[in-house]
Amino acid sequence: MDHFPIFLRVHGRRIVVSGGGEAAMAKLRLLMKTAGHITVFSPDPAAVIIQWAEAGKLSLVRRAMSPGDALCAALFYAADEDAAEDARTSQIARADGALVNIVDNLQDSQFITPAIVDRDPVTIAIGTEGAAPVLARAIKADLEKRLPAALGTLARIGKTFRKAADALPFGRARRDFWRAYYFKAGPAAVTGGEGAVKAALNTLLADHLNRKARPGHVHFVGGGPGDPDLLTMKARRVLDEADVVIYDRLISKPILELARREAVMIDAGKEGFGPSMKQEDINALIVKHGAAGAQVVRLKSGDATVFGRLDEEIDAVDAHDISWSIVPGITSASAAVAEIGQSLTKRGRNASVRFLTGHDMKGFADHDWATLAQPGQVAAIYMGKKSARFIQGRLIMHGADRHTPVTVIENASRPEQRILDTTLDALPAALMAAEMSGPALMFYGLAPRQAAAARLSKTVPYSLPIQVQEAL
Repeated sequence: MDHFPIFLRVHGRRIVVSGGGEAAMAKLRLLMKTAGHITVFSPDPAAVIIQWAEAGKLSLVRRAMSPGDALCAALFYAADEDAAEDARTSQIARADGALVNIVDNLQDSQFITPAIVDRDPVTIAIGTEGAAPVLARAIKADLEKRLPAALGTLARIGKTFRKAADALPFGRARRDFWRAYYFKAGPAAVTGGEGAVKAALNTLLADHLNRKARPGHVHFVGGGPGDPDLLTMKARRVLDEADVVIYDRLISKPILELARREAVMIDAGKEGFGPSMKQEDINALIVKHGAAGAQVVRLKSGDATVFGRLDEEIDAVDAHDISWSIVPGITSASAAVAEIGQSLTKRGRNASVRFLTGHDMKGFADHDWATLAQPGQVAAIYMGKKSARFIQGRLIMHGADRHTPVTVIENASRPEQRILDTTLDALPAALMAAEMSGPALMFYGLAPRQAAAARLSKTVPYSLPIQVQEAL
């Protein structure tokens, strides 16, 4: 992030613009929505700018800018549409201490003006750091359609009520009050005018002041395979409301970014054959925060009910009479099989699929290898990289065809996803050559469909039996 987004208070402060053409007018249309004092320098201003000056919306100085003209200015816009003149005026403004924006010159600007959705006092700024203005405008247009015009009215009235709401305890009690106002009581009352909204606020505050504190609750949430677009709507909602988020090592950063910024974030990472937080300590953390009255999200990679030791955590919560719920997620097998264009079951091939783990608390996990070694069987093997040679040996020992396809998907659904297409016979060597370091899921009995392979490989040739390809 090269540009840090902030909202700058310009009430009563100077904003200076050099220029009198189209570029200046575009900036002025936005700047005149502020409470700043705008001064325009131009020897030949457009008629519209003259009209704005005559209407008292800005001050117009009909000459080129000179040293000292930007003194005490908060912001300066160089909008003369002439590179030499823009360079000259921006140098003056910098010397005078103003922050400088040069229209259509990102490199030499100290700040940029985002696309803005205005529901005063609610303001949404959209920036792409100059990379894609058309995208910013598209997002703005979409938000304009989604946000009701009455939103500004609700926010303006709510702002006057903030001191009264301070009678509620700090934290979740206040958040619950404001959530109820903005999403229920306020919209229901706004059609009756400001008086109706203020009456609804008073009634709502009285109700919340008489409420008992909401008890603690634990949401066991499946965070999916890592792509935030695969997170369920319910998971997004509880993340937004959480007081405490206790997350696994495999949860991606984009998903953690969706949590409420004030939430306490606790890394409870566990790694097979590596450093881990003990399960007993994780249980104690969940109980500690739930018993203290927090809304806790226990965020697990994939689906919380698949190889997530969920039962142990639920038992710990139950033992302390803390309420809980499960929010399902997309398990890694579902995301990974979609990436290779296959289905987990297929008529005439396999009527069932096994979800296995490569290791458990005792080490390498043992399974019904004899059945799995039969032709046409399919298994999704979690945590199987380090136990690949053990899995290969067990299957071959029970008569599995050495040429059975095996596909390993690393970081399924994420930008850094890689796919290894190999066979049972070549599996350990292929994994060693691929040097996969991220979380990986292994499909025994499935190869990437050719169409999916072509889509994933793009410019990388597709070859058998071993291939590591970047997903683009």
